[in-house]
Formats: sequence, structure tokens, C-alpha cells
Amino acid sequence: MNARKRQTWFSLAMNSARLALEAQQVVALRAAKLAAGGVAAQTEAARMMSEKVFACMEATTMLTFGRSPHTVVRRYRTRVRANTRRLTGHGRG
Repeated sequence: MNARKRQTWFSLAMNSARLALEAQQVVALRAAKLAAGGVAAQTEAARMMSEKVFACMEATTMLTFGRSPHTVVRRYRTRVRANTRRLTGHGRG
């Protein structure tokens, strides 16, 4: 494997690992919200399910039309960070 391919593979692996860690934070935040119950929990559960379906369709479409796995992982990380900001209350004006 040449140096360029190794670097590309390593970059994808590192971004995927970051995605996994960031996603775990969102899982914990969502679990806390769901455990609290009420309307906010019901809304979060519905949002979570619709996001999962949309994310799967988006990733499939991106790959089908020739986008790279790097691009898909970057897109997922953007969405996960947005969820983290929303669930922690950061990013509000």
C-alpha cells in the first residue's frame, strides 16, 4: 500500500472513530431526555427516528452518486455535532 492510500485510509478511520465517540455523546444526551419522559421525550423519540431514516437515505444517495466515504462521514459528523449543540443548549442565541 503506498503512502497516499495509507494516509487516506488512516484519515477515514480517524474520522470514523471521532464520529463513533461523538455519536455516543448524543446517545447519552438523548437517553437522559427520554428517561425524563413527557412531551419533550416523545418529540425527541420521533425526531430521532426520522433522523435515522433520513440519514440512511442521504448516505445511500451520496454513495450511489459517487460521493466518497470520507464525504459521508463528514456529513454525519456535522449532523451529530448539530444534535450535540441542540441537546446541550449550546449554539442558542
